[in-house]
Amino acid sequence: MNDFGSWSIVTTNFLVILYIAMSGAMFPTVLHLCGAKRWRAQVGFLSGTCTALFPVAGLLLAVLLFNGEMTFPWLAAEHSGSPDAGHMSGWYNYTFLVTREIVGFLMMSGLSIALIRRQYLCQADPDKYPLSRFNALVILMPFAFILYGTMIAWDFEMTLQPGWHSASYGAYQFQSAFHGFLGFFVILLYFLDRSNKLSRRFDPQVFNHMAQFILAMSILWVYLYFTQYLVMWYGRLPVDMERYWRMIDEGYMFIGALFLILKFVIPFVTFLFKYNRHNPAIIMLVGFSVILGTWIERFVWISGSVSSDQYHIPLSNSFDIAVTVVTIGLSWLAIGWALMNWWLVRGSEVKS
Repeated sequence: MNDFGSWSIVTTNFLVILYIAMSGAMFPTVLHLCGAKRWRAQVGFLSGTCTALFPVAGLLLAVLLFNGEMTFPWLAAEHSGSPDAGHMSGWYNYTFLVTREIVGFLMMSGLSIALIRRQYLCQADPDKYPLSRFNALVILMPFAFILYGTMIAWDFEMTLQPGWHSASYGAYQFQSAFHGFLGFFVILLYFLDRSNKLSRRFDPQVFNHMAQFILAMSILWVYLYFTQYLVMWYGRLPVDMERYWRMIDEGYMFIGALFLILKFVIPFVTFLFKYNRHNPAIIMLVGFSVILGTWIERFVWISGSVSSDQYHIPLSNSFDIAVTVVTIGLSWLAIGWALMNWWLVRGSEVKS
């Protein structure tokens, strides 16, 4: 078994779960800033259920930081005195890395949960809880999301290969992860809408809005994805291109092409047709394509960051499957608890 390849599954699951939790607060923030108040009233509280995934993400983060050398290949190179450790600087001091990751996680999770809670309180009792306090959190949230997302992108993906860097990698990674959240969220909306557990069904236009949002994010994602490649290829930067060639030529060509199809080709072609943008079942299937593509994309960037003669196909052994099943199970329980004990009961009572 390729140890780092299998361990990459843990990092991949952590990033996907973390960004679904973060985006659960970022999504109603975007709707509020864009003035989509009626839409936010219908789905903003359900988006907030995703913040229940922060404990799951925190558990995975603790495991990753505890097993430092397995998570960060450069740390093992540093401890062994390998020449690959030459790219280290003060930013990559491991004590500093652990500290900033823990502090950043606590601050981001606290802000996200506070924003969703304030959203509910301002809607339920506007006289006691003025909207100005919610607005303050809404203004802060995009800055926190971008700064924390950039740090996560650098620490858990970009710097895994010593000396490799991209000026746009932070934006590429957290935009891709938000795109994945939209795919996950439209699946959640679809099954909740048909579960008869909500006090009222969604306005049919909600799914059309989600389809358009996913389409827009698909186009932005493919632009950011190719931006890095084009800069390095046209600039003739062989060291930076090495990571691309290794992933393409030495084992990951198929799944690399697969996540491109899942995250861009399928959403783009499907939503070109107006009928598909108004069909909740089709929109849900496209959402599944997007979140699956995001998971594969994160794995390729992480597992493919190290030089190896034997690449690791995801979910190809019992460790991969067990970790993923446990992660999905814990996430299912967390979302279910949030729906049944808070958001589904109280959030659906708020008038739009």
